Order: sequence, then C-alpha cells, then structure tokens
Amino acid sequence: MTDLSKDKVRLLKKRGSVSSRGSHEVKARETAGKTKDSISTVSNIDEGHHDDSLWTAVQMESTYQLGPYKRVPFLAVQDILKDVLVSYLQEEKYDVERCRLLAKTIPEVIKARVKDLMIPRFKIIVLLYIGQLCDQSMIIGSRCLWDATNDTFASHSFKNSSLFAVANVYTVYFE
Repeated sequence: MTDLSKDKVRLLKKRGSVSSRGSHEVKARETAGKTKDSISTVSNIDEGHHDDSLWTAVQMESTYQLGPYKRVPFLAVQDILKDVLVSYLQEEKYDVERCRLLAKTIPEVIKARVKDLMIPRFKIIVLLYIGQLCDQSMIIGSRCLWDATNDTFASHSFKNSSLFAVANVYTVYFE
C-alpha cells in the first residue's frame, strides 16, 4: 500500500467510515503481497458533490425540560396493581407451568394499564414474583440509580391459599 492510501485508511478509520474489514485484515493484505488498487469505503465525504434532497433533516427544538409536567399518580398505580393481582390470582392454585405463564402475562397487563394513565416521559418497569406458599420466607431487594424528586415506585403483595405474589412498578423519569 502506498503512503497516500495508508493515510486515507487511517483518516477513514478515525471518522468511522471504513469498510467492515478490521485493521488486522488490512495489515494481513499488506503482508500477503497481494495489494489491490482500492479499498472499499462507505463514506462520500471526499466527493465534493452530493444531493441534499435525498437527506431530509428533521429539526427538533430542545424543550429544556428538566422535570416532568405531571407526577405519577401513586395511588392509581397502587390500585392497578391490586386489581390485576386479585383478578388474575384469586382462584389460582400453584402450578409451575401455569405460574410461569402468569409471571410473563401479568406484568404486561400491569404495564399496559399504567401506560393508559398517559404519563409522558416516564419509563415503566414492572417486576412480578410468584412463588408457592409453604412456610418459607423470601427477601426481595432492588437497587438502581434514583432521582428522588421525579422517580417513584409502587408495590403490592398478594397471597391466597397456595401461592404468593409480589408486584413492583418503577416509574423512572426519562429526560
């Protein structure tokens, strides 16, 4: 490879527009003695002409919004948790396969109902634990980065004759 083409490859690597081959493959080509005349690139920066009509730039203004317009209604989320857990698990007996299915279905239902509250710019995370009730104990802990002024959570425990469930909903403000 000539010095000019090496400089061009190095420049394109800095811009992140080199072909999918890694740098070790380019060196392997040099040492193999089979140099080719060109290297495939994806960049058109070196060419002076390009059609601006093909690129539609979307101009979005910054909102400079540092906090939410509306807070998460904690009591409404708590009621959703209680309603969903009671309606799905009230008459349910513990069965491994059935509880595995419920552990996937119930969080999706809870998440959809919380999203129906139409609270913008919040990420909603739902965790559900279901287990067999047979004289054991369980400690559940969670850790995350938290902004105490905007982020919140709701939790509800449910228990019937054969199973227990603990549901947590975390709402984290997304700037």
